[in-house]
Amino acid sequence: MAQNTAAQQTPFWYNVLLACLKPLYRWKIKQRAESDVLFQQECIERFGPFQPPKNLATIWFHAVSVGETNAAQPLIEHYLKLGHPVLVTNTTKTGQARAKSLFLKAPYLDLFQAVYLPVDQKALLKRFFNLYQPRLLALVETEIWPNLIAEAQQQQQIPCILLNARLSEKSAKGYGKVRRLTQPMLQQLTWLLAQDVATQQRYVNLGLDPAKSQVVGNIKFDIAAPEHFVLQAQQLKQEWQLANRQIMTLASTHAPEEQSLLKQLQPHLNSNPNLLCIVVPRHPERFDEVYQVCQSLNLKTQRRSLQQSIQADTQVFLADSMGEMWLWYVLSQACFVGGSLNEPGGGHNILEPMVLNVPTVIGPRYFNFQTIVDEFVAQQGILIGENAEQVGQQLLACLADTAHAQQLVRQAKQVLQANKGSLQQHIQCLDHYLQQIAAS
Repeated sequence: MAQNTAAQQTPFWYNVLLACLKPLYRWKIKQRAESDVLFQQECIERFGPFQPPKNLATIWFHAVSVGETNAAQPLIEHYLKLGHPVLVTNTTKTGQARAKSLFLKAPYLDLFQAVYLPVDQKALLKRFFNLYQPRLLALVETEIWPNLIAEAQQQQQIPCILLNARLSEKSAKGYGKVRRLTQPMLQQLTWLLAQDVATQQRYVNLGLDPAKSQVVGNIKFDIAAPEHFVLQAQQLKQEWQLANRQIMTLASTHAPEEQSLLKQLQPHLNSNPNLLCIVVPRHPERFDEVYQVCQSLNLKTQRRSLQQSIQADTQVFLADSMGEMWLWYVLSQACFVGGSLNEPGGGHNILEPMVLNVPTVIGPRYFNFQTIVDEFVAQQGILIGENAEQVGQQLLACLADTAHAQQLVRQAKQVLQANKGSLQQHIQCLDHYLQQIAAS
C-alpha cells in the first residue's frame, strides 16, 4: 500500500477549496442551529475536538441522511444484537436524528454512538480516527469523501467498504468532471457492493478496479416495518376514530409539492368529509412553511408537533415530527412519495410504503431511484403522474377503487419478493473483513 501513497494523495486544489469553504460552512451551521448549545455541539463534532468515544474498535457506518440511515438500519441492528459496538456518523441533522431515534435507547445504549462526520480535512480526520479507533469503515450508498477514504486506507489501514452503492448517470457525469479527484479515491476502496450492474459499471468507468466489486441488489428490499409502529398505528386508529376515513399520505415532500398537491385535492377534501391527507415534509425547517400553505388553502389542519389529534373535521394532518414515517404509512390507504414532482427532484425511497401494501404514486423525476422504479414500472406495481393534477387523480383513484389498488399492491409484492436477499450478502461481506481483522 505504501508504494502507491504518493500517487493517491488528494489534489492540492481540493484541500485549498475545503479550507476556504470552512468558515462559510460554520456560518451555515450557525444559521440553522436552534440554539447556541446545539451550534457549539455540532461544531465540536464537525471541527473538533470531538465528543469522547463510548467505545473503541467500533464498526463505523457513515450515512449521509435519513434515507441512507434507513438503508443501513438492518445491518446496524444485526451487529448491535451480536454485541458489537457501532459508531454512526451522518452529514445532515435529519440523518443524525434518525440514527439516534433508532438506536440510542435500550438495549443498545452502551454499544451505540452517533455523531456528525468531521469536515473532510486531513488533520481533522487523523484526530478523529486516532480518537475513535474504528476497525472497519462502511460507507452507505454514495457518500464518498477523498480524505476520509485516504485516511482509512493509507494511514489507519482498515477496510473501507461502500455498501448498497448506487450512482445515477447524472452523478457519474459530475464525478467524471473531477476525475483526478475521483479515480484515486475509488482505487482506495477495499470493496464495493453495488445495487445493480449499471451502478457497478459507472464506478468502474470512473476508476474502480472491477475485481473489487460485486452486484448484490438493494438492501432496502429487505426492510420490514418495526412492530412498535404497527401497534402504535392500530392504537391511534382507534383513539382518533379513523376506521371510516379515507387516508392518503404525502411523504417526504419538498417545495412546492405540498402547495400544488393540496390545491388539487382541496375541492375533494371540502366535498368528502371522510377524506384525510397526512403531509410529511422532508425537512424540519419547512414545517411552519407547510402549515402556512395549509392555512392559505383554508384547510382544517392539526399538527403532530403540538400533540394535536385528528378530529372528525380534520382535513390535513401535518406530521411535523422526526422518525415516524412508518407510522403514517401504516395508517395510509394510498401515498405519494415526494421529491419527484419538484425541480430538480430525484425522488425518495418508495419501498417503505410498498412493504406495508400501500399503493404508491410518484412524480416523473425519480432519477435517484431509477433502477428500482423501473422494476416496478415493468410489473405495473407503481403509478407515475406527470404533474400534480395527475398525481392527485391517481391518489383519489386508489382510494375510490379498491380492486385497482389491490392489483397495484399485488404487482408490487412480486417485485419486492424477487429482490430479497441483499441483506445477507452484505452481512457475509462485512463478516469476512471482521474475521480478517480478528485474525490479524
